Amino acid sequence: MTSQELFANICRKKSFLCVGLDTDLKKIPQHLLNEEDPIFAFNKAIIDATADLCVAYKPNLAFYESLGVTGWQALEKTVNYIRENYPDQFLIADAKRGDIGNTSEMYARTFFQHFNFDSVTVAPYMGEDSVKPFLGYEGKWVILLALTSNKGSHDFQFTQDEGGERLFEKVLRKSQEWGSTDTLMYVVGATQGSMFADIRKVAPEHFLLVPGVGAQGGDLNEVCKYGLNSKCGLIVNSSRQILYAAKDETFAEAARCEAGKVQADMEAILRSNNLIG
Repeated sequence: MTSQELFANICRKKSFLCVGLDTDLKKIPQHLLNEEDPIFAFNKAIIDATADLCVAYKPNLAFYESLGVTGWQALEKTVNYIRENYPDQFLIADAKRGDIGNTSEMYARTFFQHFNFDSVTVAPYMGEDSVKPFLGYEGKWVILLALTSNKGSHDFQFTQDEGGERLFEKVLRKSQEWGSTDTLMYVVGATQGSMFADIRKVAPEHFLLVPGVGAQGGDLNEVCKYGLNSKCGLIVNSSRQILYAAKDETFAEAARCEAGKVQADMEAILRSNNLIG
């Protein structure tokens, strides 16, 4: 999927919502624990309820890895289900990998060849040779960590060199030598607010994956005020607010209701910025 194809999907669905599949056995409705695969049963219901309202799904790998083999199996079934039933969805492996070159190549092979994700989140700390293996797959994307929403982001990401360039700005600038606007996105946390204006000065055309809207306190309107570009340029993730809107048999309907509210807000924003008719 190219950036133009992603934008076309955003226009068609009037949404730039990504549903984060951070599925926790301790939080899903208890009646699902009687299912053969509770994680997949939950994911399937959420996907069926929200697929027409979003353009992407983002399983957070930690929630699956923590369950060992059964978690990996649930992840594989989830990805295959989306591929078979909702092929227009952009699939993000939220894995935050980043290691020396040959190890990164194995990670890339895992997520792009075995699981057939469209993209994977990658940590840039080890530099170009740790990122390049992920960029070697045609039609696949790297989503590089740039400016995150956690409190600790100020420990390193805002440090400045002698010229006044902050570390996150250096990551944005340098990494654009490695990939294009059709292969490289950036993670920017929703709680960064007006900092999106600074991001856009360095990366005006790239798509940004924006976690942290909803339960984590990020404001959609503020993100869009500073972060939208001529192709929308945003994929905004919501996880807990949608996934756990209800904890009983109505959980899928409640999830759809919450996703629908976000989609309606996104449609209004797209219209007000003349990105859709």
